[in-house]
Formats: sequence, C-alpha cells, structure tokens
Amino acid sequence: MKLSRLGITSPAKLLVPALAAFFAAQPAQIWAAEGLAHTLHPPWWTAAPFALLLLAIALLPIFAPHFWESNLHRGLVAFACSVPTVLYLLSEGRAGIALFLHALEEYAAFISLLGSLYTIAGGLLLADRFPQGPITNTAFLVVGGILANLIGTTGASMVLIRPLLRLNRHRRRRGHVPIFFLFVVSNMSGLLTPLGDPPLFLGFLRGVPFSWTFRLWKQWLLANGLVLGLFIVWDNWLYRKEQSAAANPSGQDAQKTPDSWLRGQVNLLLLTGVVACVLLQAWLIQQGFSPLWSSLGMVLLGLASLKLTPPGVHEENGFTWSPIVEVAVLFAGIFVTMAPTLELLQVYGPSWNLSQAWQFFWLTGLLSSFLDNAPTYLTFATLASAPHEIAHLAQHSPKLLEAISCGAVFMGANTYIGNGPNFMVKAIAEENRYPMPSFFGYILRYTLPILVPIYLILTWLLFTT
Repeated sequence: MKLSRLGITSPAKLLVPALAAFFAAQPAQIWAAEGLAHTLHPPWWTAAPFALLLLAIALLPIFAPHFWESNLHRGLVAFACSVPTVLYLLSEGRAGIALFLHALEEYAAFISLLGSLYTIAGGLLLADRFPQGPITNTAFLVVGGILANLIGTTGASMVLIRPLLRLNRHRRRRGHVPIFFLFVVSNMSGLLTPLGDPPLFLGFLRGVPFSWTFRLWKQWLLANGLVLGLFIVWDNWLYRKEQSAAANPSGQDAQKTPDSWLRGQVNLLLLTGVVACVLLQAWLIQQGFSPLWSSLGMVLLGLASLKLTPPGVHEENGFTWSPIVEVAVLFAGIFVTMAPTLELLQVYGPSWNLSQAWQFFWLTGLLSSFLDNAPTYLTFATLASAPHEIAHLAQHSPKLLEAISCGAVFMGANTYIGNGPNFMVKAIAEENRYPMPSFFGYILRYTLPILVPIYLILTWLLFTT
C-alpha cells in the first residue's frame, strides 16, 4: 500500500523516532542505571507531576474536548508535566540521570512493542463472515483470552478488536463491547504464561520457571468466567431489546462476501517474529546487553509489515496512525513522570510490613491501576522475597507470588492507563464511533460496580486462607 495514504511519506518517519529512543540509552549506561537508581531518595513533591498528568488525562477530555482532540496538544501537556521531573532528575547527578535513562529505556521497549503489534495487526483483515449476536461476541472474547497467553494481551487485542467492532457497528447500544473486551482480552486473560503480560515476563527473567504460571489456572478461570458470565447476560439483554435493529433489514451494513477468511497472512509470520523478539530479551539481559536490541527488531518487523501487506488491506481495516500516536505521546509523559513515584515506592515500601497474600493482591493491583504494572509487580515481589531472589518466592511462598501476579494482571483493567493495550483499545473504539466513557466515568461505571466485586470474591476464595 502507499504509505502516503496513511499519513507517512517515508519509512524513515517511523524508524527515526524509534532509533532515536534506542540510541539515547546505550547498554552500558542502562545497566549502570539498574545499580544507581535505588540510591536516589526523591522528595514527595516529585510525585506531583505524575498526578497532574493523570488529572489532565482524566479532566481535559471533559472540560476541553476540542483542545484534547489534537495529538499535538496531548503531547504538549505530557511535555509540560514532564519538565519538572526531568529537571529534578538531571539535577541529582549520576543517580538521577541513571533513573532518567532507565525510564527512557522502558518507554522505548514499551512503545516499540505496542507500535509493532499495532502495525502488524493492522495488516491482518479477518473477513466479516461471522453471524452477528451475543454468541459470536462471547466467542471472540474466549478466543482472545486464550490467544493472549500465546502472543500477549497487546497482540491479541490488536488482532481481534477491529473485527469485533465491525461485527457490532450496526448496534445502537454497543459501548459495552470494547469495555468487556478490554477487561478480558487486554488484561485478565494474560495470566497463564510469561508471554501473556509484561509483569509475568519480568518474573520469568528473574528466575521464576516458565511453567510456574500454569498453576494460576483457577484464578484465571474464576476471574474471566465471572466477567464473561456477566457479559453474556448484559449483551443478550441489550441485543434482544434492539433485535429489530440487529437484524439490519435495510442491508445498509451488508458487505460483499470476501474471497478468503483472512487477508495479509504474511503478518502472521511477522507476529511470530515479534513474539520471538520478546523471548530474545531474556537472552540479551543474561548476556549483559540492553533489551532494546530486540526492540529494534520489532521496529523492523513493523516496517516489513507496511511493505509486505497487500494493497487495500489497511484501508479496509480502517487503519490509521492516530491511536498509536495518542498512546505514544501520553505514555512518554507517563513513563518519565512516574519514575520518581516508583522510586518512592521502593524506598518506603519495606516499612509497610506486608505479610498476607490479600495485602499483596490489593496493593499490587491498586498501584498497577495507575503505575506501570511491570515495575509494580517487581517491587512487591522483591519485598515479599527479601532477602532472597524472586525465584525463591515461587518455590517457598507461592501464595504470595500468586497474589502479586493476579493483582498486577487483573487490576490493570481498572483504568485506561493500567495496561498498555487499554488506551489503544479505547482510541480504536472511539475512532470507530463507539461511545467510550471518560477516565473517571470508566472507573465509576465499570471498575467499581463490576470489577471490584469480582476482586472481593477472589480475595475471599483464594487469598484469605
């Protein structure tokens, strides 16, 4: 396809920012950052820019919607909130600079993974041959829940969200569909393998056996089963209320039957390549190299997708760059401003004297709702295993690691920023004219009445005995 139709005049415009982020953090500096970061004791005020950015993300779409529509304006807000944090870190000498470089490394790895998966999934066109209705919608969530453990919650989300949105676009009451997709596919389902969610992969890198997460099948089945059960009831009720509209008698949304179930099959191979790059990170870290070398491979796979995808697939998929650009500019600010906040957690966390599984479940989960769930998992797993390694925790105190793992994975669904795919799903849904709640509206309308009761059930059945 012609890149100009997607708003890109040359591949360099996609490659240069990723390379700039990559070479901004050389391996020697990055791994020096690991040792220096914990010598920094930031004052409490350094958490204010992060809180301010979260408030901007929550309130500006409500009080200044026209202003917030522009990715340039979003970027300016993220930049303005980041300036005090950057100045503070640079003023703290080697320790502050190391922490800043580490934040850049994490952001570069994060956005290269999301960007490559977004690009590659955009070249996969699943035919609209499925019957419309709650049964098919539920099947999409179930398949996505299984697929997430093979290619990650981000990969599964990007592959399936567009076909599901097209399947329900004729419905008047369809806003719940991407919400429950976000619950299951983008978050709760990725619990069974280290490939499912970044926190579990970090545990694998720290010595937790690859197969250890298989033991979490009860938690996975209970949490996802409760959400899916509620979705079936909800979707059936709404579908029956508007059954005449769902029947689409006018045929205005009817499409010509495509020649094949799937177009852009080459992207399946590229998707496998991204998974291989994720696994490559473990070897790179063991050899003392920066994992950003694998991130570079992901960027190249994304560029290959743009070159190899058959003409017309992106257009039929409704592919644009706006959602990934929105995620990129906002999370650039989030990763920078949350760095001192995570350090505060490292400094003051040991004084909390945590010992019970339910305590680790809730604290890990609640902080993962607003902070990056990967370092939050690592922080609490380190606290629980001290003075030993995390691998020791998996063998001798598995209940604590189970609680930490479930908190980080499940409660990433609590907010739009709790996990990488969340904001992407929201942006793609809005681009396809699905009504999505505001930041606080999401918490009040869905997290508190739906997810919190499920967490309480999990706590009662699994983490209090």
